[in-house]
Amino acid sequence: MVRLGTGIGWRPEIADDIARLPGIDWVEVVAENICPDHVPDALRRLRERGTTVVPHGVSLGLGGAERPDPGRLRALAERAEALGSPLVTEHIAFVRAGGPLTASAAIEAGHLLPVPRTRDALDVLCENVRIAQDALPVPLAVENIAALISWPGEEMTEGQFLAELVERTGVRLLIDVANLHTNHVNRGEDPAKALDELPTSAIAYVHVAGGVEKDGVWHDSHAHPVTQPVLDVLAELCARTAPPGVLLERDEDFPAAGELADELDAIRGVTAAGAVVGMAEEAAAAVTASAPVSPSVSASVSASVRPSAAPDAPVPDAVRERLALAQTSLLSALVGGTPPPEGFDRRRLRVQSAALTAKRASVVAKVAPELPEILGTGYRPAFARYADGRPMTGGYRRDALAFAEHLLADRRPDDPAARRRLTLWWQERSGPAPLASHPAARLARRVRLALSGRRAA
Repeated sequence: MVRLGTGIGWRPEIADDIARLPGIDWVEVVAENICPDHVPDALRRLRERGTTVVPHGVSLGLGGAERPDPGRLRALAERAEALGSPLVTEHIAFVRAGGPLTASAAIEAGHLLPVPRTRDALDVLCENVRIAQDALPVPLAVENIAALISWPGEEMTEGQFLAELVERTGVRLLIDVANLHTNHVNRGEDPAKALDELPTSAIAYVHVAGGVEKDGVWHDSHAHPVTQPVLDVLAELCARTAPPGVLLERDEDFPAAGELADELDAIRGVTAAGAVVGMAEEAAAAVTASAPVSPSVSASVSASVRPSAAPDAPVPDAVRERLALAQTSLLSALVGGTPPPEGFDRRRLRVQSAALTAKRASVVAKVAPELPEILGTGYRPAFARYADGRPMTGGYRRDALAFAEHLLADRRPDDPAARRRLTLWWQERSGPAPLASHPAARLARRVRLALSGRRAA
């Protein structure tokens, strides 16, 4: 297992701070935000001084009913090769549903959603992971996600689900301790129990992130400071094993460099304190493992970890179809306004639906920053009205265009100057030729937008 050390999620907004932070051994980048042919200069300089870079995918949907898209796998492989990465990571989640398996329109979640911990879902996940492993040039590690909702009729705990996934595929694990805390608050799951059930030797590295609790629901925001309960879960993990790497995630509302440094120091303190205990417990476990075991105990342990299907047996189409129908029904209720599937907590579904809309609005604001600039404080309310019952069917850039089209079709915004600027923005991006990305072209666009606003005034 590659020893990574202490790292931080690389984001353009804090690239300069990361370059100056002491003791950064490695960084993780969102794979979809990096072009292999145009690695950002700040990231390239980190690599040149010996900092390891790990691409972290968010769009494969390994927990979905469909097999992984070959194009997305190629893109992830290209980024691993371009960055000289020792491994790549993704999530145990589904991010889209519908399509051929359900004879319905494909819809996107715009975020990570939990897979049901059932035998069907595990069989599909194992096959999807093996497909990804075969397509990637470096080892794959998969991450446990945070969830606001629970699937009815689950057959395994999170720890059991992950342990069997590792047993059947040999995949490595990216354990997010903030997500374990999230699932403790939202789903009543004990982080210590999950850690007890995990094969700790499979851990590639660990995520630590901040969040916030609202009305009894924990939101894994990545926009708040790391809390003590999350550090406590990290301590629990470090008491069991010394993780090869620990990484601080922050995606929004970035604090000053000093605050990031303090959080990194707190993480180092926890990992250092747990290192001695963890190594002692691992040594004791090794001694126990070498002791004779009675045949009855051995048979019991083997039965508990025996795979539910032969490792290389293809998953029957009927299994994928059942999972596809269940995931499509849930996602349609969350983003399309259809009735909630039976057995789900309706209040939690409403919370999850609102969270998906908020996430969608945030990402659209990042890929099309002119929209919140043009709409001002009306941006988020307008986007919420647009997204209600309108699932995302393409990428975020297509979503931004569709949002603008929706507003203009309703002759909004009400302010003529803002509507004129929005019209110009939409026209520049919806024509047959793509918008030029050269800095001079971007400057010219901003000048035109400014002039159009002055003429309206």
